[in-house]
Amino acid sequence: MSLLVVGLSHRSAPVSVLERASLAADAKVKLLHDTLAAEPAAEAAVLATCNRIELYADVDKFHAGVAELSTLLAQHSGVALEELTPYLYVHYEDRAVHHLFSVACGLDSMVVGEGQILGQIKDALALGQELHTAGRLINDLFQQALRVGKRAHSETGIDRAGQSLVTFGLEQLAVRVPVEEWAAGKRALVIGAGSMSSLAAATLARVGVGEIVIANRTAERAERLAEILVASGTGVTASAVPMSAVADELARVDVVVSCTGATGLVLTGDDVAAAVEGSPAGPSPTRLSTVPLGSAPDPFAGAAPLPGAGPRTPAPHTPAGLSGAETPAGLDVAASVDADLVARLAVLAGEGRRIADGGAVRSKAVVEERDGCPVGLEALASDPGRTADGRAALAGVDAGSLELHGTWADQGEAAAQRQQPRKGVRDQADAQPVRLALLDLAMPRDIDAAVHRIPGVRLVDIESLAETSADAPMAADVDAVRAIVAAEVAAFGAAQRAAHITPTVVALRAMAAEVVAMEVARLDGRVPDLDERQRAEVTQTVRRVVDKLLHAPTVRVKQLASEPGGAGYAEALRELFDLDPQTVASVSRADEADKNHDSGRAS
Repeated sequence: MSLLVVGLSHRSAPVSVLERASLAADAKVKLLHDTLAAEPAAEAAVLATCNRIELYADVDKFHAGVAELSTLLAQHSGVALEELTPYLYVHYEDRAVHHLFSVACGLDSMVVGEGQILGQIKDALALGQELHTAGRLINDLFQQALRVGKRAHSETGIDRAGQSLVTFGLEQLAVRVPVEEWAAGKRALVIGAGSMSSLAAATLARVGVGEIVIANRTAERAERLAEILVASGTGVTASAVPMSAVADELARVDVVVSCTGATGLVLTGDDVAAAVEGSPAGPSPTRLSTVPLGSAPDPFAGAAPLPGAGPRTPAPHTPAGLSGAETPAGLDVAASVDADLVARLAVLAGEGRRIADGGAVRSKAVVEERDGCPVGLEALASDPGRTADGRAALAGVDAGSLELHGTWADQGEAAAQRQQPRKGVRDQADAQPVRLALLDLAMPRDIDAAVHRIPGVRLVDIESLAETSADAPMAADVDAVRAIVAAEVAAFGAAQRAAHITPTVVALRAMAAEVVAMEVARLDGRVPDLDERQRAEVTQTVRRVVDKLLHAPTVRVKQLASEPGGAGYAEALRELFDLDPQTVASVSRADEADKNHDSGRAS
C-alpha cells in the first residue's frame, strides 16, 4: 500500500484561504481526471467539504506524488502553489489511513463528533466509482472508513461530544438560551436546498420555528424540501420562493441559514441593512463599502444630528446641497474636501466614533509620537463635551492634520484592544438586541462578513464557529473513539499487506498444480495400465504432498507480510520459486475485478 493524502483544513489554514481554495463540482471531476493522468498516481479520490479539501491517491513514488498532488490542488483550487504550500499537510500509508478514519469518526471536524462527514465521505467514494478513479485501495479505504465511522457513533457517545454544525451554529445564535426556547415561533429563511441546507431546515423544524421559507435556484428542489418539512409532523409551515424573492423575505424573517455552492456573496451588506431598516432592497444609508470622498453620499447619512440641531438638510458642499444652493464664495475643491472631513469628524466624534468608522478613505500614515496626538487634537477625542460645537472647534484644521489625528486614534484603540481578551461570538452578541440572526455555513461564504457592523444583526459563520469550538471541552468518549481508530488502522494495514502477497501465493499454488498435472501425465505415459481408480489415487497423493509442503511457508509468509515492513516477502517468494511476474499480475487484475464487482456503489 502506498496511500498518500495531501490536503488542507480548518486546522491547518485560515478560513480566508479555505474560501478561496474551495472546489466546485466540475473542478472535482477535472481534478480526479488530471490526478489519474499524472504519472505517480494509479487511483484517486477527493474529499471536499466546507472546511477541508483532501486529495487521496495510490502512488508509486512518495516525493513525486507529493509534488504532483500539491501542484494539482493549487491548479484546480485557484490558489497559487507558493501561497497554498504553507497550509498543506501530507500523510502517507498508515498515517493516511489513520487520518481518514479520524475524519470519518468526527475527531477532525470543526465540531467534534458531528456526523455529516460520513455522508461527504460516501459522496467522495461514489464520485470516484462513477469516474472509475477509485481502484481497489481507494474502495477498500473509503468503505472501511464508513464502517469505522458508523462503529464509533454506535459504540461510543461521540455524538455527545459535539453536535452537527447546524445545531452548534444555532446554539451560538441563541446565546445562553436553550435553542428550543430561542427558536419557538420564529420565522426562518433557508437559502439553498442541498444536503447541508436540508439538514438546517430539518433542524429548525425540530427545534420549533413556526415558519420556514426555502429559497433555491432550482425551484423544484426547494418545493420538494418544503413538502418534506410539512410532512415531517413537526407542525412547521413551509413554503418555497425563488431566489429573486430573498431580499423581500429578509425583511419578514427572524433567522437566516445559508449554505449554497455560489462562488460570490448571496447576501451583501446592503441587502441585510435594507431588511433590518425595513426599506426596499438596494443601496441603503447604512453602507458598508468604502467610497472615494469626491463621490461620497451625504456625510451625515445615518449619523445622529448635532446637539441642538433641527431637521437635517444636505450640507452645502455635498452634491445634494450644491444642486439646490449656490456654492459659497471662495469654496474651491480642496476647501470642500477639508470642510467635508471637518464636518464628518465633528459628528462622529460626538458619537464616540472615529472618522475611519464612517467609511472615509484615509492613508495609513505612521505616527511616531505615541504619547499624544501629533497635531494637538487629543483633547477632542478625550472630551466629548467639546464636540457640541464641533464645526467651530475644527474650523482651522486641514485635511492632513485630520488624517494624522485619525491614525493616532486608530493606533491607540488597537493598543487598547490588545490589552483585553478577544471577545467571542456570545460576548459580542450580548451587547444589543437582535433583529436578524444569520448563520452562514457555506464555503466560500454566502453572507458578507461585514454585516456584523449593522445594529441588530448577529452573524455566525464558519470562521466564528471554528474560533468558538476550538476551546470546547473534549468528551471522555473521544478517547474510546481514538482507541477504535487505532485498532481499525492496524487491522486495515494488516489486511492490505496480506492482500498484497495473496496474488503471489495464488500464483505459487497455480504453478504447483501445473507441476502435479505434468507429472501425472508423464506417469500415464510410463504406466499406461493404471485404471481410473489407481490414477486418481496417485494424483491425490501427489497433490497432498505438494499442499503439505506449501502450507507452512504460505501461511507464515502471509503472517509476516501483514506486519509493518513485510512487503518484501512477496518479492522474496517470487524470486525463490521463479514465479512469472505476468502470472502474478494477472491474478491481481482478476482479484481487483472481483473486488470492484462485489463492492458495487458506495454504501
